[in-house]
Amino acid sequence: MTDNLQPHRDIALRHGQTGMTLTPIPRLEIGVGQATSGTSPCLYRSMICFILQGSKEVVIHDDLLRYDASQYLVSALDLPLSGQIHDADDGSPYVAISLVLDPALLAEVASTMPAVRDADTPGSGIALNPMTPPLRDTLLRLLALLDTPADIPVLAPMAERELLYRLLQGPQGRLLRHIARPEGPLGRIRRAVEWIRDHGNTQLRIEALCDAAGMSRASLHRHFVALTGLSPIQYQKQLRLQEARQMLLAGDRSASDVAYAVGYESASQFSREYLRQFGSPPVRDMRRLRQSIGDQMIN
Repeated sequence: MTDNLQPHRDIALRHGQTGMTLTPIPRLEIGVGQATSGTSPCLYRSMICFILQGSKEVVIHDDLLRYDASQYLVSALDLPLSGQIHDADDGSPYVAISLVLDPALLAEVASTMPAVRDADTPGSGIALNPMTPPLRDTLLRLLALLDTPADIPVLAPMAERELLYRLLQGPQGRLLRHIARPEGPLGRIRRAVEWIRDHGNTQLRIEALCDAAGMSRASLHRHFVALTGLSPIQYQKQLRLQEARQMLLAGDRSASDVAYAVGYESASQFSREYLRQFGSPPVRDMRRLRQSIGDQMIN
């Protein structure tokens, strides 16, 4: 399987830089990176992720999921998780492609396929599936357009539709069809997640969240935990801490300023929760991260 992905890797490495690279193809990103020591928090969007080299581990519901080039990952909604990337066995860097999902386009493609009766609930919001030759070939046609950017406006939408068609035919077609249904449980939890993200620096009001999702308190909690592995309050806390980390890394604001900016009322509480989440207090964590970034630039 790895040898079959050599053309994919060649294209990705021609067009991707270390870190995440937005490509001219809408919603398609290239990720290139070195192995990380230990897990670190990360935000998975509603997307499909194809690993071309190396492997990755993510934790959800206290379960460890490890996937590599023989599989692809479906994330049904924005999920704050803990993850760790691994180089390939020969030390080559981790390389991956992610495509953020468009629910409207998914619904359009699904509507052209034979009707399927799915269970009312999608189960977990993240799933792994085996890579197949037709899916691999379709992905290559999409990636190859990066070498001929003038073709992207016409041919990329066609290639993406074919890719979604292949995915809908696969084992997680049910999960993808749920993404395309705004009034199903997954669609309602997606609205709740969007509300939390839009109101991340304010106190979480469960009644307002229920109104946004169109669900009762009991139904909201049950489906939210099933899909994300977190309660709504835990979810908001994870988002706040990840946003705070990015703000600290991007500028020269103090930890207390950032704490209040993301919605904490107490700088000391922020520091305690930051320590629990990232393993170090804010100042020490920033020093370590900046040193790591500097080392990568030197190498």
